Formats: sequence, structure tokens, C-alpha cells
Amino acid sequence: MRRLTSLLAVAAFAVATAACSQTDAGITTKIKAEMAQNDVVEANDINVTTRDHVVTLSGTVETAAAKEEALRIARSAEGVTDVVDELRVGEARATSGAREAADELGDDIERGAEKTGNVFEKAADATVDGAKKIGNATVDGAKKVGSTVKDAVTDDDQDSDNDGK
Repeated sequence: MRRLTSLLAVAAFAVATAACSQTDAGITTKIKAEMAQNDVVEANDINVTTRDHVVTLSGTVETAAAKEEALRIARSAEGVTDVVDELRVGEARATSGAREAADELGDDIERGAEKTGNVFEKAADATVDGAKKIGNATVDGAKKVGSTVKDAVTDDDQDSDNDGK
């Protein structure tokens, strides 16, 4: 008796599964589930609708391979009589456009940082060169001023007021 009950439960489950997959909702669910497990297809980018066992796929996919795989999955699903292809390949989506804009902005920022870095390096070099020139001029000037002061301090009578008397 126990064995018969188990056998009937398995049979009922199989019939229920087959019946569900034959309804429009069941077909849509089965296709979406298979797409979600597929590495080529981005299931959340594809809309699947089923009416009278005719499946319509719409949305945007990134590659022709993804489109072909989505169509293959839909056509091979049990209970499907036809597949309407409304998929678009590679058209800009809002998310990919934002991603591309962010990449471009990142490149611009990187180039700007490089340019800014170059400006700072040039400014630093100019400052160092300028400081060297100022330092050299100061040293040279101090030498000249020092020798002039030294010459002026020494007079013949060596008096403290340096009046030369």
C-alpha cells in the first residue's frame, strides 16, 4: 500500500509538472529559468511573454551569440508552437551608456591628473632652478658686497670712525 501511494505521488507530480509547462505562464517560467542558468544569455535583459503557446522575446542583448542562444532556448521549450523575435543586439542601454560615460570620465580624469602632475613637476623644476639662480646671485652678490665693504672699512689711519683721518 505504501509503495502504491509513493508511485501515485510521483505520477501526480509528473502530470502536474507537464501540465504547468504547457500553460503560457508555465512556458514563460521554464524559458526564464533556463535563460537564468545560461552563461551566454543575460536573462534580466530579455522580456519573455507567452500567449497561446507563442513566445515573444524582446529587449536588448549584448551580442549576436546571446540573441541566438535565447532564441534556441525559447524554441526548444516544451509546448512552444512559435517564437517571435523582437530582440535587439548591441543597442545602447541606459546602464551600458552610463558605464561608457563613466569610463570616458575616468579616462579624462586620469589624463587631467597626468597633465596636472606634469604642470606641478614643471613648476617644481622651475622653482628649484629659480632657487638655484637666486642662491647663486645671492652668493655672488654677497661676495661682491663683502669685498666692497671690506675695501671701504680699511683706511690708512685705521681709525674707528672710518673717516680716513
